[in-house]
Amino acid sequence: MIVRRLDEVAAVDWGNGLSRRFLVEADGMGYSMTDTTVRAGTTSPLEYRRHLEACYCISGTGEVVDADGTSHTIEPGTLYALDQHDAHFLIAGPDEDLRLVCVFTPALHGSERHSLDSSEFSHY
Repeated sequence: MIVRRLDEVAAVDWGNGLSRRFLVEADGMGYSMTDTTVRAGTTSPLEYRRHLEACYCISGTGEVVDADGTSHTIEPGTLYALDQHDAHFLIAGPDEDLRLVCVFTPALHGSERHSLDSSEFSHY
């Protein structure tokens, strides 16, 4: 059994926020689970070529915009899933950090970071 508390998990600064990676590849579960904070007022171009991801919002507001420009509001109680390795923009609202619980499959190694300034989209 694996039991971890938020205050025991190291935070990885991924560029526009922090990712607390509760489960990683070395845990042998086949998926990762993170508690991710996206800093208020930031826009993150993202695309996961090796991972599928589902995110559930627990606080804050924002939007996820797909590659064709369709915007979806994110607020507490909203889940979005990137089931096609979708390129997207994650935008946190201006007044409060966006907080998400995210699941990645296959599992993250644990130290991955986005490169938000090197190209249009940051790739894992």
